[in-house]
Amino acid sequence: MSRIAFYSGSFDPLTNGHLDVIERAAHLCDRLIVGIGVNPNKAGLFSTDERSALILEAAAPAIAKTGCALETMVFSGLVVDAARTVGAVVIVRGLRDATDFDYEMRMAGMSGQMAPQLPTVFLPASPQVRHISATLVRQIAAMGGDAALFTPPNVAAALAAKFRAR
Repeated sequence: MSRIAFYSGSFDPLTNGHLDVIERAAHLCDRLIVGIGVNPNKAGLFSTDERSALILEAAAPAIAKTGCALETMVFSGLVVDAARTVGAVVIVRGLRDATDFDYEMRMAGMSGQMAPQLPTVFLPASPQVRHISATLVRQIAAMGGDAALFTPPNVAAALAAKFRAR
């Protein structure tokens, strides 16, 4: 039986902070499913297919060292429902600061009541990526700034191309 972990977010765009969580979560499981959440009320910068491809490409080198299988899936609705659908035994969440901690603790509590057999594991962000926010990365790229300090190289290139095309 494989240990499946589920890590969800919008990943729009994937940042070095997300990649940090993916790399460390891969050491805790046999299969890591990165769930790309879709909010029907928000238009994403990248399509879900683009986000999936960017995640798989950026994470491949680090994941290969762990022996963990990495997959992505697109979902809408509750994280616990998506995690149960793939047979996850744990939900992984990254924490940057106390604000994230307060929010994520409430989410873990609610998820724990809906799916008590599916615990949430928190992975604190590494110091070098703790300050990174996908929202700020999008803003930097939209204003012509270089997102390469905050994203994997393939994502920085995709952001630059996306905003050149606009």
